[in-house]
Amino acid sequence: MVDKKKAVPPAPTQMGWKELYLKEDWWAIYLGIGLMLLTLIAFLMGSNAIKLLFINPGGVKWTTFGQLLAHYQQNIHLYLLQLLFWLVIFAISTKIMGIKQSQFIPSFIILYILSLIMFSISGWANAAKFNLEPPLVALIIGLILANVISLPKWLDAGFRVEYYIKTGIVLLGATFPITLIVTAGPIALLQATIISVTTCLVIYFVATKVFGLDKRLSSVLGVGGAVCGVSASMAIASSVKAKKEDLYTSVTLVVVWALVMIIVLPFVSKLLSLAPGVAGAWIGTSEFADAAGFAAASAYGKMAGNESAAMQGFTLMKVIGRDMWIGIWSFFFAMVACLKWEKEECGVRPSAMEIWWRFPKFVIGFFLATILMTIFTAGYTTAFFNSTVKPNLIMPLVSIRSWIFIFCFLSIGLSTRFRELKAAGWKPFAAFTSGVVVNVVLGFILSVFVFGSYWSALGK
Repeated sequence: MVDKKKAVPPAPTQMGWKELYLKEDWWAIYLGIGLMLLTLIAFLMGSNAIKLLFINPGGVKWTTFGQLLAHYQQNIHLYLLQLLFWLVIFAISTKIMGIKQSQFIPSFIILYILSLIMFSISGWANAAKFNLEPPLVALIIGLILANVISLPKWLDAGFRVEYYIKTGIVLLGATFPITLIVTAGPIALLQATIISVTTCLVIYFVATKVFGLDKRLSSVLGVGGAVCGVSASMAIASSVKAKKEDLYTSVTLVVVWALVMIIVLPFVSKLLSLAPGVAGAWIGTSEFADAAGFAAASAYGKMAGNESAAMQGFTLMKVIGRDMWIGIWSFFFAMVACLKWEKEECGVRPSAMEIWWRFPKFVIGFFLATILMTIFTAGYTTAFFNSTVKPNLIMPLVSIRSWIFIFCFLSIGLSTRFRELKAAGWKPFAAFTSGVVVNVVLGFILSVFVFGSYWSALGK
């Protein structure tokens, strides 16, 4: 007999095709592809509107506050227009998804103002000397605010971490050549499979056999560490009907270790003088959250002088490789929970469609953006691409993506409360940490020695 005290009431039935307008995965695709098409139209018309609309103070390179203030005074109308643009598209989509606008709108305005501050800090002339990259600064300041100040709960309505990062990943596809996926994709999938299976099994068996933790909590921790932290934890918690406390524990552990890795992995990569592509692959293998991984890969890429290669390595390993396993693990644990753990309670076996319902749909948007942009730019010469297409099409897309990533990094910091981890006890932390060791060590061996030649060739 299953102990009903250990399980929450049955999870809601699948949304079915209603998820096309109720799930943030699909909205991330709509928004990401929509912004890409808007940029393409502006490029074809020879318009400079997109560049102006997505201005940020990071490029000012100010040495005095007077210079920064002058920039804002000169461009205040553009920032107000930009805020209105972001508010409209996010308010409409979140409204349809059921988020209270009375909370979301003021929360997002605060998030936007804080984002301006993050970009302003990175625009300081000496910021590069202290590695004050906007994502890292946003995470640290967000964490300080969330854990030192008692923030009102309604602010969480604007901290849509998953929505922002998924939209950013779709936009990343617009600057990611399809040829790279075709040539290096199989290696990423193989390495991701080795890591995902090994890490998940290690965390699960350490949690259940060594520390005697509940199977549902152990499965959420295992997949959260093996795949894509936050979204994977959410998917598995739903599949096995885990308690809310189990989900919060896994998400908090993911964020804590992800933040540690942001600092440690770029530092060690620099110490070992790893090639940018190799470091990106190692970070993609070892990190537990997409947002944090992007920050770490970007930071090392800039230090090594080839951000593109580091970002490509990370994306191939994390987004294309490991994130694919969300659907597979969700289906597997749904079957185990239904057919073994809850045999007396569950009257319906999970269907093969469970893989589709749990599959991270934003990955489809990533591939679609990649294919569309590859087709569009295929006819241009290298010289024309570098002189015209890159500054007038690719860079505006990078600017849009930068804004969305900052929204995400700030949201992670502002929504992470370390007290939630303390309440969970030390056993979940120890079990999850066993997976951290596996990820980092095995990921290093695979990225540097086993498949090092493939990752080293990125960006060349």
